[in-house]
Amino acid sequence: MFIDEAEIYVRSGKGGDGFMHFHREKFVSRGGPDGGDGGRGGDLILKVDRHLNTLASFRHQTRYIAADGQKGGINNQTGKSAENLIVKVPAGTIVREKETGALLGDLTHDGQELIVCKGGRGGRGNTHFVSPSNQAPRTAEKGAPCEEKYLALELKLIADVGIVGVPNAGKSSFLAAATNATPKIANYPFTTLEPNLGVAELDAEHSIVLSDVPGLIEGAHMGVGLGDSFLRHIQRTRVILHVLNGESEDPIADFDQINQEMALFDANLGEKTQLVVYNKMDIPEAAERWPEIEAELKERGYEPMSMSAATSGNIKPILWKLYEMVQNAPEETVDEDEVLPLYTPEDDPRQFTISRNDYGDYVVRGTAIERAAKMTFWEHPGSLRRFQNLMKTLGIEDALRQAGVEDGDTVVIGEDFELEWVE
Repeated sequence: MFIDEAEIYVRSGKGGDGFMHFHREKFVSRGGPDGGDGGRGGDLILKVDRHLNTLASFRHQTRYIAADGQKGGINNQTGKSAENLIVKVPAGTIVREKETGALLGDLTHDGQELIVCKGGRGGRGNTHFVSPSNQAPRTAEKGAPCEEKYLALELKLIADVGIVGVPNAGKSSFLAAATNATPKIANYPFTTLEPNLGVAELDAEHSIVLSDVPGLIEGAHMGVGLGDSFLRHIQRTRVILHVLNGESEDPIADFDQINQEMALFDANLGEKTQLVVYNKMDIPEAAERWPEIEAELKERGYEPMSMSAATSGNIKPILWKLYEMVQNAPEETVDEDEVLPLYTPEDDPRQFTISRNDYGDYVVRGTAIERAAKMTFWEHPGSLRRFQNLMKTLGIEDALRQAGVEDGDTVVIGEDFELEWVE
């Protein structure tokens, strides 16, 4: 089954905790601090694999969690960093954050990587906290927390040529005749319920990739007949092969309808280079109408060709014409509205807010302070003092006083850490 949309949960690894330890050795009564740093948590990386062409693997596994870094040890031993977790996706995968819809990346070529969740850095051991006034620091630092996201993945097939036309025009028959693809072929509407890819080898040195897009009907741009799902697969193609059904009551009307549906879905589709091919020349009635159809299309500025997909008649010249058009087609441009960095800049992480909850507690929220709380060993007096200094440096202490905090009041940092205010 062809799967072109998926939703997954991803999480990087947490950094390993730093270690608090003092050197112990025979005849050395007062060894210095030698607690090692924690290891780095693993990144969560999406990587393009050219052997994949659907998102089907995400039907069975939807959670991907990288390993955590290991904690530091004695004698300044750094904990082992975790391996990055690489999740393979097909070329043409668009990655968005599910909750906000923000574009994180557009993966188009083999081997391309996108770090969607950065692993947490390792916490520092007590060696790092030595100072002239504190030669024996009884504090260390927890590893930085992980990152987690829900991602929405969308696949847009990448092909040189996208084949469009009304249902039953002969698109799948052409793809089968031109390539080694084996699409389902029959004489009823919507035979093709999923896009098919095929590689047409013109000779030993020349080839093009074709995508057979399911037949489009009126209203496709609004989702009628799953049309909007199909239309996006031709957004990346450089050339459109428009197949006309020679047995249709009005092939020109069909031609206008398909072009209109493409333009309504994406204005750029209406500007793409098109080769119009009239099919079913093996049927006498269709062959008789060809001169009339050809004249009408030429009057509109096209250079139409004719073929019989069923008998492979005139397939090779059409493929060479498509190859020539692909080589001369303009490079694809990206909509400026879609150009976003892989990581959008956050607001100043030092910013914070103070509010009151239903219990009257003071709730402090902010990137830097919440991150610091997660990295603090609350059982170590030295770590607690460091956190208090950070609250003062960020201006949180003064802000709480201005908000009316008093002795004995509860101050909540983020969602998980409750402190008692003492002047």
